[in-house]
Amino acid sequence: MDLLHAQLGRVQQHLSFVAVDPIDWKFYVQVFSWTITIFESYLLIRQYPLYSKTKPPEALANHFTDDVLEKSQKYGKDKAKYAFFSGIYKQVLDSSILHFGFYAWTWNAGGTIIAKFGYGPEYEILQSIAFVFTLLLLSSLPTLPLSLYSTFVLEERHGFNKTTLPLFVTDLLKQWALGFVFGAPFLAAFLYIFQWAGDRFVPWLMAFMISFQLIMVVIYPLVIQPFFNKLSPLPEGELRHRIEALAGKLRFPLKHLYEIDGSKRSSHSNAYFFGLPWSKHIVIFDTLIQQSKPDEVEAVLAHELGHWFFAHPTKMMAISQIHIFTILALFPAFLHAPPVLRSFDFPKEVAAQPPTIVAFLLFQMILTPVEAFTSMCMNAVSRHYEWQADRFACELQDRLQDEKMEDMGERLGRALTALHVKNLSTVWVDWLYSAYHHSHPTLTERLKALEAFQAQRKKKTT
Repeated sequence: MDLLHAQLGRVQQHLSFVAVDPIDWKFYVQVFSWTITIFESYLLIRQYPLYSKTKPPEALANHFTDDVLEKSQKYGKDKAKYAFFSGIYKQVLDSSILHFGFYAWTWNAGGTIIAKFGYGPEYEILQSIAFVFTLLLLSSLPTLPLSLYSTFVLEERHGFNKTTLPLFVTDLLKQWALGFVFGAPFLAAFLYIFQWAGDRFVPWLMAFMISFQLIMVVIYPLVIQPFFNKLSPLPEGELRHRIEALAGKLRFPLKHLYEIDGSKRSSHSNAYFFGLPWSKHIVIFDTLIQQSKPDEVEAVLAHELGHWFFAHPTKMMAISQIHIFTILALFPAFLHAPPVLRSFDFPKEVAAQPPTIVAFLLFQMILTPVEAFTSMCMNAVSRHYEWQADRFACELQDRLQDEKMEDMGERLGRALTALHVKNLSTVWVDWLYSAYHHSHPTLTERLKALEAFQAQRKKKTT
Protein backbone atom coordinates (compact mmCIF):
# COMPACT_ATOMS: atom_id res chain seq x y z
CA MET A 1 0.00 0.00 0.00
CA ASP A 2 2.87 2.38 0.84
CA LEU A 3 4.40 1.70 -2.57
CA LEU A 4 1.11 2.59 -4.25
CA HIS A 5 0.81 5.85 -2.34
CA ALA A 6 4.43 6.67 -3.13
CA GLN A 7 3.77 6.29 -6.85
CA LEU A 8 0.58 8.33 -6.60
CA GLY A 9 2.58 11.00 -4.77
CA ARG A 10 4.98 11.24 -7.70
CA VAL A 11 2.05 11.77 -10.05
CA GLN A 12 0.88 14.66 -7.86
CA GLN A 13 4.33 16.22 -7.93
CA HIS A 14 4.20 16.36 -11.72
CA LEU A 15 0.76 18.00 -11.50
CA SER A 16 1.66 20.45 -8.72
CA PHE A 17 1.41 23.37 -11.16
CA VAL A 18 -2.40 22.99 -11.08
CA ALA A 19 -2.52 24.34 -7.51
CA VAL A 20 -0.51 27.49 -8.22
CA ASP A 21 -0.67 28.47 -11.90
CA PRO A 22 -3.58 30.82 -12.80
CA ILE A 23 -4.75 28.79 -15.81
CA ASP A 24 -8.06 29.77 -17.39
CA TRP A 25 -9.58 26.32 -17.07
CA LYS A 26 -13.06 27.54 -17.95
CA PHE A 27 -11.81 28.74 -21.33
CA TYR A 28 -10.19 25.39 -22.02
CA VAL A 29 -13.34 23.51 -21.07
CA GLN A 30 -15.36 25.73 -23.40
CA VAL A 31 -12.92 25.12 -26.25
CA PHE A 32 -12.73 21.36 -25.62
CA SER A 33 -16.49 20.88 -25.35
CA TRP A 34 -17.23 22.95 -28.45
CA THR A 35 -14.54 21.08 -30.37
CA ILE A 36 -16.18 17.76 -29.53
CA THR A 37 -19.64 19.10 -30.43
CA ILE A 38 -18.36 20.39 -33.77
CA PHE A 39 -16.65 17.05 -34.43
CA GLU A 40 -19.87 15.15 -33.65
CA SER A 41 -21.78 17.50 -35.94
CA TYR A 42 -19.21 16.84 -38.66
CA LEU A 43 -19.77 13.10 -38.23
CA LEU A 44 -23.52 13.63 -38.69
CA ILE A 45 -22.84 15.63 -41.84
CA ARG A 46 -20.71 12.73 -43.14
CA GLN A 47 -23.45 10.24 -42.28
CA TYR A 48 -26.46 12.21 -43.53
CA PRO A 49 -26.01 11.71 -47.34
CA LEU A 50 -26.07 7.94 -46.81
CA TYR A 51 -29.73 8.21 -45.82
CA SER A 52 -30.53 9.18 -49.41
CA LYS A 53 -29.40 5.86 -50.87
CA THR A 54 -32.26 3.94 -52.46
CA LYS A 55 -30.64 0.49 -52.49
CA PRO A 56 -29.31 -1.50 -49.50
CA PRO A 57 -25.71 -2.77 -49.31
CA GLU A 58 -25.11 -5.83 -51.48
CA ALA A 59 -24.95 -8.13 -48.43
CA LEU A 60 -28.47 -7.03 -47.45
CA ALA A 61 -30.05 -6.94 -50.90
CA ASN A 62 -32.08 -10.10 -50.25
CA HIS A 63 -33.22 -9.02 -46.80
CA PHE A 64 -34.50 -5.46 -47.22
CA THR A 65 -37.45 -4.66 -49.47
CA ASP A 66 -37.65 -1.22 -51.05
CA ASP A 67 -40.46 -0.30 -48.65
CA VAL A 68 -38.52 -1.30 -45.52
CA LEU A 69 -35.37 0.45 -46.74
CA GLU A 70 -37.32 3.64 -47.44
CA LYS A 71 -38.78 3.60 -43.92
CA SER A 72 -35.36 2.90 -42.43
CA GLN A 73 -33.76 5.75 -44.35
CA LYS A 74 -36.49 8.21 -43.32
CA TYR A 75 -36.13 7.16 -39.68
CA GLY A 76 -32.36 7.60 -39.92
CA LYS A 77 -32.76 11.06 -41.43
CA ASP A 78 -35.12 12.17 -38.70
CA LYS A 79 -32.85 10.82 -35.96
CA ALA A 80 -29.83 12.54 -37.54
CA LYS A 81 -31.65 15.89 -37.69
CA TYR A 82 -32.71 15.49 -34.08
CA ALA A 83 -29.17 14.52 -33.00
CA PHE A 84 -27.69 17.52 -34.82
CA PHE A 85 -30.12 20.01 -33.29
CA SER A 86 -30.11 18.50 -29.80
CA GLY A 87 -26.31 18.32 -29.77
CA ILE A 88 -25.96 22.01 -30.58
CA TYR A 89 -28.78 22.93 -28.17
CA LYS A 90 -27.23 21.01 -25.27
CA GLN A 91 -23.80 22.48 -25.99
CA VAL A 92 -25.19 26.04 -26.01
CA LEU A 93 -26.93 25.25 -22.72
CA ASP A 94 -23.79 23.79 -21.13
CA SER A 95 -21.68 26.65 -22.46
CA SER A 96 -24.12 29.21 -21.02
CA ILE A 97 -24.11 27.44 -17.65
CA LEU A 98 -20.33 27.71 -17.59
CA HIS A 99 -20.20 31.29 -18.82
CA PHE A 100 -22.65 32.68 -16.28
CA GLY A 101 -21.14 30.92 -13.25
CA PHE A 102 -24.09 28.61 -12.67
CA TYR A 103 -22.01 26.05 -10.73
CA ALA A 104 -20.90 28.64 -8.19
CA TRP A 105 -24.48 29.89 -7.84
CA THR A 106 -25.76 26.33 -7.33
CA TRP A 107 -23.17 25.68 -4.59
CA ASN A 108 -24.43 28.75 -2.75
CA ALA A 109 -28.01 27.60 -3.33
CA GLY A 110 -27.14 24.25 -1.74
CA GLY A 111 -25.83 26.12 1.29
CA THR A 112 -29.03 28.15 1.49
CA ILE A 113 -31.15 24.99 1.35
CA ILE A 114 -29.39 23.22 4.23
CA ALA A 115 -29.32 26.49 6.24
CA LYS A 116 -33.13 26.37 6.31
CA PHE A 117 -32.81 23.10 8.21
CA GLY A 118 -30.30 24.52 10.66
CA TYR A 119 -27.07 23.28 9.07
CA GLY A 120 -24.11 25.51 8.27
CA PRO A 121 -21.26 25.33 5.71
CA GLU A 122 -19.27 23.04 8.02
CA TYR A 123 -21.66 20.27 6.91
CA GLU A 124 -19.96 19.86 3.54
CA ILE A 125 -21.51 16.49 2.71
CA LEU A 126 -25.06 17.77 3.23
CA GLN A 127 -24.36 20.86 1.16
CA SER A 128 -22.79 18.67 -1.54
CA ILE A 129 -25.94 16.52 -1.75
CA ALA A 130 -28.12 19.62 -1.98
CA PHE A 131 -25.74 21.05 -4.61
CA VAL A 132 -25.76 17.93 -6.81
CA PHE A 133 -29.51 17.42 -6.83
CA THR A 134 -30.25 21.12 -7.34
CA LEU A 135 -27.79 21.14 -10.22
CA LEU A 136 -29.26 18.01 -11.80
CA LEU A 137 -32.84 19.21 -11.42
CA LEU A 138 -32.31 22.72 -12.78
CA SER A 139 -30.02 21.66 -15.62
CA SER A 140 -32.40 18.88 -16.74
CA LEU A 141 -35.46 21.11 -17.06
CA PRO A 142 -34.30 22.86 -20.27
CA THR A 143 -33.75 19.47 -21.93
CA LEU A 144 -37.25 18.17 -21.16
CA PRO A 145 -38.63 19.49 -24.48
CA LEU A 146 -36.01 17.39 -26.28
CA SER A 147 -37.15 14.25 -24.46
CA LEU A 148 -40.78 15.03 -25.19
CA TYR A 149 -40.06 15.61 -28.88
CA SER A 150 -37.98 12.43 -29.16
CA THR A 151 -40.69 10.31 -27.53
CA PHE A 152 -43.94 11.83 -28.79
CA VAL A 153 -42.89 13.14 -32.19
CA LEU A 154 -39.84 11.30 -33.51
CA GLU A 155 -40.57 7.81 -32.16
CA GLU A 156 -44.32 8.27 -32.59
CA ARG A 157 -43.93 9.27 -36.24
CA HIS A 158 -42.14 6.03 -37.03
CA GLY A 159 -44.44 3.77 -35.02
CA PHE A 160 -42.18 2.92 -32.08
CA ASN A 161 -43.57 4.95 -29.21
CA LYS A 162 -45.95 3.23 -26.80
CA THR A 163 -45.45 5.68 -23.94
CA THR A 164 -48.38 7.85 -22.86
CA LEU A 165 -47.88 11.33 -21.43
CA PRO A 166 -48.99 10.24 -17.91
CA LEU A 167 -46.52 7.33 -18.08
CA PHE A 168 -43.76 9.69 -19.26
CA VAL A 169 -44.38 12.04 -16.32
CA THR A 170 -44.64 9.15 -13.86
CA ASP A 171 -41.36 7.66 -15.12
CA LEU A 172 -39.66 11.02 -14.75
CA LEU A 173 -40.85 11.48 -11.16
CA LYS A 174 -39.82 7.92 -10.33
CA GLN A 175 -36.35 8.51 -11.77
CA TRP A 176 -35.86 11.64 -9.68
CA ALA A 177 -37.17 9.94 -6.53
CA LEU A 178 -35.06 6.82 -6.97
CA GLY A 179 -32.07 8.97 -7.90
CA PHE A 180 -32.33 10.72 -4.55
CA VAL A 181 -33.08 7.57 -2.52
CA PHE A 182 -30.05 5.71 -3.88
CA GLY A 183 -27.90 8.64 -4.98
CA ALA A 184 -27.83 10.58 -1.72
CA PRO A 185 -26.42 7.69 0.41
CA PHE A 186 -23.92 6.85 -2.35
CA LEU A 187 -22.74 10.44 -2.56
CA ALA A 188 -22.53 10.72 1.23
CA ALA A 189 -20.38 7.56 1.46
CA PHE A 190 -18.29 8.70 -1.54
CA LEU A 191 -17.48 12.03 0.12
CA TYR A 192 -17.01 10.55 3.58
CA ILE A 193 -14.16 8.38 2.24
CA PHE A 194 -12.35 11.54 1.15
CA GLN A 195 -12.75 13.03 4.62
CA TRP A 196 -11.71 9.83 6.39
CA ALA A 197 -8.80 8.74 4.17
CA GLY A 198 -7.42 12.14 3.18
CA ASP A 199 -5.09 12.05 0.19
CA ARG A 200 -4.82 8.25 0.53
CA PHE A 201 -8.40 7.84 -0.67
CA VAL A 202 -7.69 6.07 -3.99
CA PRO A 203 -7.62 2.37 -2.94
CA TRP A 204 -10.46 2.85 -0.44
CA LEU A 205 -12.63 4.64 -2.98
CA MET A 206 -11.90 1.96 -5.58
CA ALA A 207 -12.98 -0.75 -3.15
CA PHE A 208 -16.16 1.17 -2.33
CA MET A 209 -17.10 1.72 -5.97
CA ILE A 210 -16.50 -1.91 -6.96
CA SER A 211 -18.61 -3.05 -4.00
CA PHE A 212 -21.36 -0.61 -4.96
CA GLN A 213 -21.42 -1.87 -8.55
CA LEU A 214 -21.71 -5.48 -7.40
CA ILE A 215 -24.52 -4.58 -5.00
CA MET A 216 -26.38 -2.73 -7.75
CA VAL A 217 -26.13 -5.80 -9.99
CA VAL A 218 -28.37 -7.52 -7.45
CA ILE A 219 -30.51 -4.57 -6.35
CA TYR A 220 -31.33 -3.01 -9.74
CA PRO A 221 -33.40 -5.85 -11.29
CA LEU A 222 -35.06 -6.78 -8.01
CA VAL A 223 -35.75 -3.34 -6.52
CA ILE A 224 -35.40 -0.58 -9.12
CA GLN A 225 -36.50 -2.09 -12.43
CA PRO A 226 -39.94 -3.23 -11.11
CA PHE A 227 -40.80 0.46 -10.72
CA PHE A 228 -40.69 0.74 -14.53
CA ASN A 229 -41.17 -2.70 -16.02
CA LYS A 230 -42.76 -5.99 -15.08
CA LEU A 231 -40.53 -9.05 -15.08
CA SER A 232 -42.51 -12.27 -15.48
CA PRO A 233 -41.24 -15.85 -15.71
CA LEU A 234 -40.98 -16.87 -19.34
CA PRO A 235 -43.99 -19.15 -20.05
CA GLU A 236 -43.50 -22.83 -20.66
CA GLY A 237 -43.08 -23.67 -24.31
CA GLU A 238 -40.59 -24.18 -27.12
CA LEU A 239 -38.60 -21.01 -26.44
CA ARG A 240 -38.14 -21.69 -22.74
CA HIS A 241 -37.17 -25.29 -23.47
CA ARG A 242 -34.59 -24.22 -26.06
CA ILE A 243 -32.97 -21.64 -23.78
CA GLU A 244 -32.86 -23.88 -20.72
CA ALA A 245 -31.39 -26.73 -22.76
CA LEU A 246 -28.72 -24.45 -24.25
CA ALA A 247 -27.85 -22.95 -20.85
CA GLY A 248 -27.60 -26.45 -19.38
CA LYS A 249 -25.27 -27.70 -22.12
CA LEU A 250 -22.98 -24.68 -21.64
CA ARG A 251 -23.20 -24.93 -17.84
CA PHE A 252 -24.45 -21.37 -17.70
CA PRO A 253 -25.60 -20.76 -14.09
CA LEU A 254 -29.16 -19.80 -15.08
CA LYS A 255 -31.35 -19.07 -12.07
CA HIS A 256 -34.29 -17.23 -13.63
CA LEU A 257 -35.61 -16.72 -17.15
CA TYR A 258 -37.73 -13.60 -17.52
CA GLU A 259 -39.92 -11.88 -20.07
CA ILE A 260 -40.04 -8.09 -19.70
CA ASP A 261 -42.88 -5.87 -20.93
CA GLY A 262 -40.74 -3.61 -23.11
CA SER A 263 -43.75 -3.02 -25.37
CA LYS A 264 -45.17 -0.87 -22.58
CA ARG A 265 -42.97 1.99 -23.79
CA SER A 266 -41.50 1.07 -27.16
CA SER A 267 -41.63 -1.38 -30.06
CA HIS A 268 -37.84 -1.76 -30.00
CA SER A 269 -36.58 -5.17 -28.83
CA ASN A 270 -33.62 -6.59 -26.95
CA ALA A 271 -32.37 -9.38 -24.68
CA TYR A 272 -29.70 -9.43 -21.99
CA PHE A 273 -28.45 -11.26 -18.92
CA PHE A 274 -27.32 -10.03 -15.51
CA GLY A 275 -26.27 -11.34 -12.13
CA LEU A 276 -23.32 -12.53 -10.10
CA PRO A 277 -20.94 -15.21 -11.45
CA TRP A 278 -22.79 -18.05 -9.72
CA SER A 279 -26.34 -16.80 -10.34
CA LYS A 280 -27.42 -15.43 -13.71
CA HIS A 281 -30.77 -14.16 -14.97
CA ILE A 282 -31.79 -13.90 -18.63
CA VAL A 283 -34.29 -11.21 -19.65
CA ILE A 284 -36.04 -11.23 -23.04
CA PHE A 285 -38.18 -8.34 -24.27
CA ASP A 286 -41.72 -9.32 -25.18
CA THR A 287 -41.23 -7.44 -28.44
CA LEU A 288 -38.35 -9.76 -29.38
CA ILE A 289 -40.52 -12.80 -28.67
CA GLN A 290 -43.32 -11.35 -30.80
CA GLN A 291 -41.05 -10.36 -33.69
CA SER A 292 -38.82 -13.44 -33.94
CA LYS A 293 -39.18 -17.22 -34.14
CA PRO A 294 -38.06 -19.33 -31.14
CA ASP A 295 -35.01 -20.68 -32.98
CA GLU A 296 -33.96 -17.11 -33.86
CA VAL A 297 -34.38 -15.91 -30.26
CA GLU A 298 -32.30 -18.93 -29.21
CA ALA A 299 -29.58 -17.74 -31.60
CA VAL A 300 -29.65 -14.25 -30.08
CA LEU A 301 -29.26 -15.82 -26.64
CA ALA A 302 -26.43 -18.00 -27.96
CA HIS A 303 -24.63 -14.79 -28.88
CA GLU A 304 -25.28 -13.37 -25.39
CA LEU A 305 -23.99 -16.57 -23.80
CA GLY A 306 -20.87 -16.11 -25.89
CA HIS A 307 -20.23 -12.91 -23.96
CA TRP A 308 -20.54 -14.91 -20.74
CA PHE A 309 -18.33 -17.74 -22.02
CA PHE A 310 -15.49 -15.34 -22.84
CA ALA A 311 -16.07 -13.32 -19.63
CA HIS A 312 -16.64 -10.13 -21.61
CA PRO A 313 -18.67 -8.36 -18.87
CA THR A 314 -15.90 -9.10 -16.34
CA LYS A 315 -13.22 -7.89 -18.75
CA MET A 316 -15.16 -4.69 -19.50
CA MET A 317 -15.59 -4.10 -15.80
CA ALA A 318 -11.84 -4.57 -15.27
CA ILE A 319 -11.08 -2.09 -18.05
CA SER A 320 -13.53 0.41 -16.53
CA GLN A 321 -11.84 0.00 -13.13
CA ILE A 322 -8.46 0.79 -14.67
CA HIS A 323 -10.04 3.85 -16.23
CA ILE A 324 -11.57 4.93 -12.91
CA PHE A 325 -8.27 4.31 -11.10
CA THR A 326 -6.44 6.54 -13.58
CA ILE A 327 -8.97 9.34 -13.05
CA LEU A 328 -8.76 9.06 -9.27
CA ALA A 329 -4.95 8.98 -9.39
CA LEU A 330 -4.93 12.35 -11.18
CA PHE A 331 -7.65 13.94 -9.06
CA PRO A 332 -5.74 14.96 -5.86
CA ALA A 333 -3.87 17.68 -7.74
CA PHE A 334 -7.21 19.28 -8.62
CA LEU A 335 -8.71 18.62 -5.20
CA HIS A 336 -6.27 21.08 -3.61
CA ALA A 337 -6.26 23.69 -6.38
CA PRO A 338 -7.96 27.03 -5.54
CA PRO A 339 -7.06 28.48 -8.99
CA VAL A 340 -9.28 25.85 -10.65
CA LEU A 341 -12.35 26.95 -8.69
CA ARG A 342 -11.52 30.63 -9.12
CA SER A 343 -11.44 30.16 -12.91
CA PHE A 344 -15.00 28.82 -12.70
CA ASP A 345 -16.25 31.91 -10.79
CA PHE A 346 -16.25 30.47 -7.27
CA PRO A 347 -15.59 33.10 -4.58
CA LYS A 348 -12.24 33.17 -2.79
CA GLU A 349 -13.62 31.82 0.48
CA VAL A 350 -14.96 28.70 -1.28
CA ALA A 351 -11.91 28.26 -3.54
CA ALA A 352 -9.53 28.50 -0.57
CA GLN A 353 -10.79 25.11 0.65
CA PRO A 354 -12.29 23.47 -2.45
CA PRO A 355 -15.33 21.28 -1.69
CA THR A 356 -14.59 17.75 -2.87
CA ILE A 357 -17.68 17.36 -5.03
CA VAL A 358 -17.14 20.70 -6.75
CA ALA A 359 -13.49 19.94 -7.47
CA PHE A 360 -14.42 16.50 -8.81
CA LEU A 361 -17.14 17.88 -11.08
CA LEU A 362 -14.81 20.52 -12.54
CA PHE A 363 -12.06 17.93 -12.93
CA GLN A 364 -14.45 15.73 -14.94
CA MET A 365 -15.21 18.64 -17.25
CA ILE A 366 -11.50 19.29 -17.76
CA LEU A 367 -11.10 15.65 -18.79
CA THR A 368 -13.78 15.98 -21.51
CA PRO A 369 -11.47 15.40 -24.52
CA VAL A 370 -9.77 12.46 -22.80
CA GLU A 371 -13.15 10.89 -22.06
CA ALA A 372 -14.24 11.26 -25.71
CA PHE A 373 -11.11 9.41 -26.86
CA THR A 374 -11.57 6.78 -24.14
CA SER A 375 -15.15 6.21 -25.31
CA MET A 376 -13.93 5.48 -28.85
CA CYS A 377 -11.41 2.99 -27.48
CA MET A 378 -14.09 1.28 -25.40
CA ASN A 379 -16.28 1.03 -28.50
CA ALA A 380 -13.42 -0.67 -30.34
CA VAL A 381 -13.03 -3.21 -27.53
CA SER A 382 -16.80 -3.77 -27.45
CA ARG A 383 -16.94 -4.40 -31.20
CA HIS A 384 -14.14 -6.95 -30.86
CA TYR A 385 -16.15 -8.74 -28.20
CA GLU A 386 -19.22 -8.74 -30.47
CA TRP A 387 -17.21 -10.51 -33.15
CA GLN A 388 -16.14 -13.12 -30.60
CA ALA A 389 -19.71 -13.68 -29.41
CA ASP A 390 -20.96 -14.06 -32.99
CA ARG A 391 -18.23 -16.58 -33.71
CA PHE A 392 -19.09 -18.45 -30.53
CA ALA A 393 -22.66 -18.90 -31.78
CA CYS A 394 -21.41 -20.20 -35.13
CA GLU A 395 -19.12 -22.74 -33.47
CA LEU A 396 -21.66 -24.09 -30.96
CA GLN A 397 -22.12 -27.32 -32.92
CA ASP A 398 -18.40 -28.08 -32.56
CA ARG A 399 -18.27 -27.06 -28.90
CA LEU A 400 -21.34 -29.10 -27.92
CA GLN A 401 -21.14 -31.86 -30.53
CA ASP A 402 -24.80 -31.20 -31.26
CA GLU A 403 -26.05 -31.40 -34.85
CA LYS A 404 -29.08 -29.26 -33.93
CA MET A 405 -26.69 -26.33 -33.58
CA GLU A 406 -25.33 -26.68 -37.12
CA ASP A 407 -27.34 -23.76 -38.50
CA MET A 408 -26.89 -21.47 -35.47
CA GLY A 409 -24.87 -18.96 -37.49
CA GLU A 410 -27.58 -18.79 -40.16
CA ARG A 411 -30.25 -18.40 -37.49
CA LEU A 412 -28.31 -15.61 -35.82
CA GLY A 413 -27.96 -13.84 -39.18
CA ARG A 414 -31.72 -14.08 -39.75
CA ALA A 415 -32.42 -12.85 -36.22
CA LEU A 416 -30.08 -9.86 -36.56
CA THR A 417 -31.64 -8.99 -39.91
CA ALA A 418 -35.16 -9.29 -38.49
CA LEU A 419 -34.22 -7.03 -35.57
CA HIS A 420 -32.82 -4.43 -37.95
CA VAL A 421 -35.94 -4.59 -40.11
CA LYS A 422 -38.34 -4.30 -37.16
CA ASN A 423 -36.29 -1.52 -35.54
CA LEU A 424 -35.72 0.27 -38.88
CA SER A 425 -32.01 0.37 -38.03
CA THR A 426 -29.60 2.16 -40.34
CA VAL A 427 -27.96 -0.08 -42.94
CA TRP A 428 -25.60 2.47 -44.53
CA VAL A 429 -23.08 3.70 -41.95
CA ASP A 430 -20.03 5.91 -42.41
CA TRP A 431 -16.93 4.20 -40.96
CA LEU A 432 -15.80 7.18 -38.85
CA TYR A 433 -19.31 7.82 -37.54
CA SER A 434 -19.54 4.15 -36.58
CA ALA A 435 -16.13 4.12 -34.89
CA TYR A 436 -17.11 7.06 -32.71
CA HIS A 437 -20.70 6.15 -31.86
CA HIS A 438 -21.22 2.40 -32.20
CA SER A 439 -20.36 -0.30 -29.70
CA HIS A 440 -21.52 -2.97 -32.19
CA PRO A 441 -20.36 -3.68 -35.76
CA THR A 442 -22.81 -2.78 -38.50
CA LEU A 443 -25.28 -5.40 -39.73
CA THR A 444 -23.43 -5.69 -43.05
CA GLU A 445 -20.16 -6.35 -41.25
CA ARG A 446 -21.72 -8.93 -38.94
CA LEU A 447 -23.46 -10.85 -41.73
CA LYS A 448 -20.26 -11.00 -43.77
CA ALA A 449 -18.35 -12.16 -40.70
CA LEU A 450 -20.96 -14.80 -39.90
CA GLU A 451 -20.65 -16.18 -43.43
CA ALA A 452 -16.87 -16.22 -43.08
CA PHE A 453 -17.03 -17.94 -39.68
CA GLN A 454 -19.32 -20.64 -41.05
CA ALA A 455 -17.14 -21.14 -44.14
CA GLN A 456 -14.04 -21.52 -41.96
CA ARG A 457 -15.81 -24.02 -39.71
CA LYS A 458 -17.00 -26.13 -42.63
CA LYS A 459 -13.52 -26.04 -44.14
CA LYS A 460 -12.05 -27.41 -40.90
CA THR A 461 -14.57 -30.26 -40.76
CA THR A 462 -14.01 -31.40 -44.36
